[in-house]
Amino acid sequence: MSLRPFALERYFARYEFSTPHLLSSSDCEALTLTELLSHASPADRLVWDNLSLGYTESPGHPVLRAAIAHDYPGLSPNDILTAVPEEAIYLAMRTLLSPGDHVVVTFPGYQSLYEIARSLGCHLHFWQSREEDGQWHFPLADLEALLAHNPTLVVVNFPHNPTGATLSPTEWQSLIDLVSRSGARLFSDEMYRGLEANRKPLPPAATLLPNALSLAGLSKAYGLAGLRLGWLATRDTDALSRLQTYKDYTTICSPAPVEHLALIALHNSEKLRLRALSILDQNRPLLAAFLSRYSHKISGALPAAGPVCFLRYHGPSASAFAEHTASSHGLMLLPSTVYDYGDSHLRLGLGRLSFPDALDRLSAALELQ
Repeated sequence: MSLRPFALERYFARYEFSTPHLLSSSDCEALTLTELLSHASPADRLVWDNLSLGYTESPGHPVLRAAIAHDYPGLSPNDILTAVPEEAIYLAMRTLLSPGDHVVVTFPGYQSLYEIARSLGCHLHFWQSREEDGQWHFPLADLEALLAHNPTLVVVNFPHNPTGATLSPTEWQSLIDLVSRSGARLFSDEMYRGLEANRKPLPPAATLLPNALSLAGLSKAYGLAGLRLGWLATRDTDALSRLQTYKDYTTICSPAPVEHLALIALHNSEKLRLRALSILDQNRPLLAAFLSRYSHKISGALPAAGPVCFLRYHGPSASAFAEHTASSHGLMLLPSTVYDYGDSHLRLGLGRLSFPDALDRLSAALELQ
């Protein structure tokens, strides 16, 4: 098994902590520890103040898994496995796939959603997003054609990173029906669920298909990327058992402080999601005005869901422009080259409070072109 370098993560390693202004982040503004603890109930605060720093249960604390399962109608705490989100992807691909399997996956996308399968010797079939008049969408007819390859696994990501596209409820149900009839298993990356502009999230895949897996976590809608806490939800007890067995060779269990802070977050999920949505609501009109002003240099649509959008750059090279803004303007942008998707797009993130200042810096860089 040989994994290619994770292009996006290597790019962030170069610039995320050395560039003062970020305009490409996919998470929402992080809470401080003090802010999160201010939401704790007296009972939760008492547990925090007296927390034992010993080992925790490998699947996740039962109370934590119960809080997670509350968002998955029909599922119980025993249908949840906690893990670092990236770890959860790795566990799923390593346990569900074998060399020679066919995998259908949304593209462009987060590299580990397909790179691990590639490294295992699987055959990849990309369900590509189409850009029409600045809008991104995933045609279901294209997915149906790809299902003719008899895939073992269909991997989807809605709300979608990096385009900000999502499906309508009717399209989502059609996708569920198509995958069900194909006999494939569905792996649904739902990390951005809860950040829909229309406030109407799609139902989790794990609640719609008995063998589907839903990936989620606290990084995006909760503003708690630093906790590194996510989970897989599925009603497939055999798959969950295999995932747990493999996890014994990775992290084994989560840190006790992380679990309890996650529980506090989940006990205040509506407040934290509304906080993230309010930041996006403040920044969306700023981006709309920016795109109207600079449509001849950069164009595209606001995200339908999630904190990121994928804009077309009308210059010779998006990657060269991103390198220039980092070195000359202290501004980090993310070029489409990190997605193996040409050199004509830039991912922008709207989830940070610093978005207005970062957008001003992008305006200054474009004015000098």
